[in-house]
Formats: sequence, C-alpha cells, structure tokens
Amino acid sequence: MPETVMIVTGETSGELYGSLLATSLKKRIPDMRIIGIGGEKMKEAGVELISGIAGAFGLTEAISSLRTLRETFSRASQTLITQRPGLLVLIDYPDFNLKLASVAKKEKIKILYYVSPQVWAWRRNRTKKIARLVDKMAVILPFEKEIYRDAGVECEFVGHPVFDEIKNMSINDKASVKEALGMDRERPLLSLLPGSRPHELERLLPLTLEVVRLFKKEFVHFQFCVPLAPNTDLAGHSRIIEELRQEGVVINKGESLRVLAASDMSVIASGTATLQAVLLGVPFVVIYKLFPLTYWLGRMILRVRHISLVNILSGRQVVRELLQAEASSEKIIQELRRIMAENTYRKKMIEAFDEVREMFSAKNASERVADIAISMAGWK
Repeated sequence: MPETVMIVTGETSGELYGSLLATSLKKRIPDMRIIGIGGEKMKEAGVELISGIAGAFGLTEAISSLRTLRETFSRASQTLITQRPGLLVLIDYPDFNLKLASVAKKEKIKILYYVSPQVWAWRRNRTKKIARLVDKMAVILPFEKEIYRDAGVECEFVGHPVFDEIKNMSINDKASVKEALGMDRERPLLSLLPGSRPHELERLLPLTLEVVRLFKKEFVHFQFCVPLAPNTDLAGHSRIIEELRQEGVVINKGESLRVLAASDMSVIASGTATLQAVLLGVPFVVIYKLFPLTYWLGRMILRVRHISLVNILSGRQVVRELLQAEASSEKIIQELRRIMAENTYRKKMIEAFDEVREMFSAKNASERVADIAISMAGWK
C-alpha cells in the first residue's frame, strides 16, 4: 500500500503551491499517492482530485458558492475518514480548511498547514484555533514565524513557492520570451493581470479594457497581453474578451509567469502575481475593486496599511495601490506614465524589489515542505 498524502487548496495561487509540493513529494517517493482538492496544475503534478477548487471570496461573493462548498467539504471529510492519509496538508483557504482540520483532528490524522491565513492582517485570534488543531505551520512570509511561535504553534519559515517557480524557469531575455509567446520581440509590452476569482474578473476586466483603449492613444508603440490562470472560467466574460482582442490584446491562458517575465510594465490585481512581478523585477501598479459592502467591512477590520506584499514586506509604499474608486483608467495611466518618465522613481522601485528578493533567495519552499511532510508522516 503506497504512502498517501492529502493536499487541500481552494484558489488559483494555492493550487500552484500544491502542484509544486506534489512534484517535490513525487521526487522523493515516486509511488506516493497524492489525493486532494485543486485544479489542472495539481492534476498534472499527479494529484488524484476529489473535487475542483471553488475560488469563492469575500462575504457577498461567497453566497452563490455555498452549495458547492458544502458538497466539496462533505466529499473531503468522507475521503479523510475512508482513505486515512498519513498526512493532511492544508494550503491557506482558512474558512474551509480549518473546518476540515477539525475532522482530521478527530480522526487522529496529522496536519501540516502550509501558507498561513493572513492573521497578521485580520482575525489574529485565529492563531488560537490553529494552535488547537494543527501539528505544524510552514509559513511563507518571514514575520509570520514569530506570530505562530507566540501562539505556541510549531512553525518554520520555508520561503515562498513563487520564488521556487521562478528559479525553475528558463528565461534568456525579454525579447526571446515575447517572441516565444507570439508577440513582437521589439515592441515594449504592458501586461494586465485582472485576477482569477469571479468577482475580480467581473470588476477588473472592464477596467482593463478601458486602460488599453486610453493607453493606446498616447503610447502607440506598446503591445498588450492579458494572461489568465488556467482554471479561469471565461463563460460570462466573452464580450469583454472579444473587445480586448479587437483592441489587439493577446489573451493568454496558463502563461502568466512567462508573460510577466516578458513585460516592461504591468497592471496587477492585488495577489500572488504582485510578488511574481517583484521577483522578476517588473515595475507595476496594483489595482483592486470589491463589492462596496465587502470593502467597507474589510477596512473596518484590517490591521495593515498596505495590501500588496512588496509594500507590506518593505514597510512602506514601494508600488502605488489604486483601490475601489481610485482604480480608474486615468489614475492607472498616470502611474504608468510616472514609471516610464521618472528614472529615480523606477530605480528605487527596482531596488526595493531586490531587497524583497533577498528575503527568499536562500530558501526553497516546495522542497523544504516536502521534507517536513515526509518527516511528519514518519515515512523514509
């Protein structure tokens, strides 16, 4: 009977981390059986999926997904009870994963939580619940280690899996990557990443179209690309996608990292892609829009001044964050114009990126978490 591990994630970024971890685990124990909840990347990495990722977010946005979430939770719980994996690895997605941890705890299945919920931003009391349920935390931001150790949780800072993915890429120069992606190798590239969650696409795809139309009038030599996550459901956005194509925008699925590597600048929805841009040294502006009630409630309880990781890790504003009404095509282009025109501004941004990169350079998160997982399960 092969060793079995269960990996559970709920969103596109976590699914990437799960796929990288699955690959690292298979390197060590090739016949290991990995089951879990994820998407195409995890499936390609050899994970037997019991359910696809739900990707719900926020308060209002989550309501429509409740039935799917209940069905997925029931399936995951039954899998834990019947399959009894040697280890349960939870990746972020706390509302779902902490409930599943309670099931695993009752079944005496060891639990490794990889990628902490953002307890440093809100709901810090969650650390008490995590301490009761979880055997070990593997965190991806350096300051998280102290938070969990103060709560009495065994914890290790393992580095960030995004860094692992970038180190494994073969990138010669921007021009070659542009050409490989079917774009003009000589023209500068502005990439626009509107996120992967349904509510992000609903609010940010139309803004992306506005930005392209306005930017083209002033900067005619630029080309544009909108890279989307492989799990992105575009069924409800076909009109906007077609209008973007008519404006000459390349729509790409599953190649966001390579598109970023080829970019001269980027407009990015707050999330994992902002850290990818930092590690690749691509200047960018952060945008985000939420349902107004969700945003208002969030501002009431958030404990942080910034939302993008580069600003949080740097302790200051390195990149501009344009949120809600501030996320307008005019203000976005104003910031892009500044990045192009002010050498000192752009240089300081890149220097801050280098400082953040240094925090992760000696780490390999996926390899280290694979070692931790095997050790916790008692496998050789």
